Amino acid sequence: MRRRLPAMVLAGVLAGSTLTAAVPVAAQPPVSTLTKSVQGVSDPASHGDVASWVVSYPNGANGAASITDPIGAGQTLLAGSLQVPPGWTGTEGNPVTATHPDVRNGGKSFSSVLTPPVRASASSTGGDGFIPMLHRTPDGRLQAWNVYHHLGLTDPKLVCTDLATSSLCAGGPWPKPLNTAPGPLGTGYTGDISSPLAPQYVRDPANPARVYYSATTASSIGVGCLDLAAPGNCGYWPLMNRTGQTFEMAGLVQVGGNLYGVANSGHVVCWTTATQSPCGGQPYAPIVPFTDHGGYYLGALAVAGGKLFASSSLYGSGVPMMGCFDPGTTSACAGWPAPKTLGPPANYTYNAYTAYSTTGEETGACASTSGATNVTTCYAIDGSPLSGGMGALESHTWVFTPEVVRTGDRVRSYFGIWSGPYVGATVCHDWSTGTSCAGMPSRITHPTVNNGITRDYGYAYDAPTGCLLGLGDAGVLFSLDPDTGASPCVRSGASVSLNPSQFYCDGQPHTTTYSKARLIGMTPANVNFGASTVKAVDGGGNPVATPGFALDGTVDLTGVTAGSLTLTASLVLNNAADFGGGNQPSLAVEFNGDPPQMCFRTTISAECAVTSVANTANGTDATGGFSSNTVTRQVAPGTACLPNVLVNKEICGSYTPANCKAGGSGPWVKQAPVGVLGLLNATAYWRVTVTNNGPIPIVDAYVVDDVEPACRTGPFTLQPGESNVVHCSTYALLSLFPLTNKAKAKYTPVGAGRLYSEWSSAKACSLLCVLG
Repeated sequence: MRRRLPAMVLAGVLAGSTLTAAVPVAAQPPVSTLTKSVQGVSDPASHGDVASWVVSYPNGANGAASITDPIGAGQTLLAGSLQVPPGWTGTEGNPVTATHPDVRNGGKSFSSVLTPPVRASASSTGGDGFIPMLHRTPDGRLQAWNVYHHLGLTDPKLVCTDLATSSLCAGGPWPKPLNTAPGPLGTGYTGDISSPLAPQYVRDPANPARVYYSATTASSIGVGCLDLAAPGNCGYWPLMNRTGQTFEMAGLVQVGGNLYGVANSGHVVCWTTATQSPCGGQPYAPIVPFTDHGGYYLGALAVAGGKLFASSSLYGSGVPMMGCFDPGTTSACAGWPAPKTLGPPANYTYNAYTAYSTTGEETGACASTSGATNVTTCYAIDGSPLSGGMGALESHTWVFTPEVVRTGDRVRSYFGIWSGPYVGATVCHDWSTGTSCAGMPSRITHPTVNNGITRDYGYAYDAPTGCLLGLGDAGVLFSLDPDTGASPCVRSGASVSLNPSQFYCDGQPHTTTYSKARLIGMTPANVNFGASTVKAVDGGGNPVATPGFALDGTVDLTGVTAGSLTLTASLVLNNAADFGGGNQPSLAVEFNGDPPQMCFRTTISAECAVTSVANTANGTDATGGFSSNTVTRQVAPGTACLPNVLVNKEICGSYTPANCKAGGSGPWVKQAPVGVLGLLNATAYWRVTVTNNGPIPIVDAYVVDDVEPACRTGPFTLQPGESNVVHCSTYALLSLFPLTNKAKAKYTPVGAGRLYSEWSSAKACSLLCVLG
């Protein structure tokens, strides 16, 4: 019976007590875990089997993470089998490892660093680099590569600049030489390729990290290859022997699946990208006169309407000319029976460029020539005169082949100029209006860059940031806003390509849904989201609708059904305060689904001593250290590893019982000699020897004897080469007949099922043995 306190007592208790509300316990984040499984092998497995190990990473905490998986005894890692999710770095060895510098969304995200505004100062490439070649590393860091132009064979001439830090890339010293032999970049004066006067580069359509360039060796001219991802040289293919008329060629351009160049002699050379071999019938007939500028080609190439156009000139004399080549007929274009003039005598040109209509169609080609009177001349594809082009510049101003930026139907060409009255400037021509670009001066100088001394050669457009990267004779790399002309270009951007299926490697179906994209490390107030853009395409390049940036820097991707997605963010910044000081903002795309996986394969040893294999994975992240479950597979012995168990049943042939006990000297024979058992009664002493002559242990072994229960012994275990001896006896009372006893062993090899040996017998003789 429950008693209640009287009301007065209860009141006193309450009056003398201080009651406090329960303090809620803060919810703790789940501790990260690892889950281990194995595929491709049964249990038990067999020697020589290949086991596929899968490590899943549930509840991954934000921050750095590492997974290590030691290769257990009795197995070896299958080289090249390690698979890790995008964004992770895998290392094959023992243990295999996977690391990620900044896990997000439980590991179900992929990010690229946002390119900071390129600082105009402290971005020196150290030499005369001509045109930047842009390359993004797998983590999104933007690099600008350049080759010093018109340098000799052995000179180092290749430089890489990390635009995240505006400093030279790791892996120096820079510059490095160019070489015909594929392989890593060398150092010092060890090159065997010289660079052209006015280079033009072509990206491999199947691998944009591979850049093809016009190259000259001691004996030929041809196509050189540079792999910006490796980085390294990726080959050289000669197209013409080097002679007094063919000692260099203009830069390369692409038409269809072929690359084309024009030699000093005017011959057209051709190389097929897919087969990496010269085109049939090349070199083709000349389309322009011989050109020379101190041993280099003076002119450039352009493409319009599937036709190749080449400018050609002699420095200080002659008339600059333009020719047209039709790849379809491998001869001069219709309407171009001979080259056409580009300007007055003694003019020369470093450029050739495509002409466009006001709606962006390719209409022909132009060239701007330098001299006492600068002239721009354009021709339609059919060879007729074409109005338009950049227009006249001040005398003796050098003009270089432009970078073209297309935005919808709007096409703009950005020309680098210098000499004459300029120490470096940009001219922007808007083909949509046929005039200088609106909102910018007709001559865009760069007073904040190296005191305005840039001597511009050319630019490269970076679509994610929407900025132009410029380079010139001054050797200073700088950025340029293509809409305002300002330097630096205060914009940022990144492109993330994500396929959630790449986060899984177990070959099983996994359901995933996109959730969001987000800016990491960016202060929303520092971004002009109204002017910034985000674009998404699926794996086929088809546009995917997104709502754009919210004011917190996220993009809602729920409802996106694309299997793979490429999202490009172009940010217009209010300032660059989020960059520098060790902060590296990034763009991440996230999805929901099963935990990400690391996979690798091992080969189970063929050694018979290996009777099982096991693996346990370990991990560390912001929640601490943790381990997976241990997965074990027994290994069944194959034919070569089965035990060879022999049983030898013997009888004691001595007349002295002491010699027939355990350890007795016997003799032990297969048949007792006459008289040992006597005529009417005696005891037969048996010895059963079980020997494991096989390569693996046996367990749970027994002696089987259908006649004498005393001989039935076990269980026992035998290692390879070991024996077990059993002694037993039978009392042969009034036995008139011979007594034959046989025994065998039943046993279990480690990792296999129950087996039996052959029978072995021995005979005890009595009266009938004598009579017989």
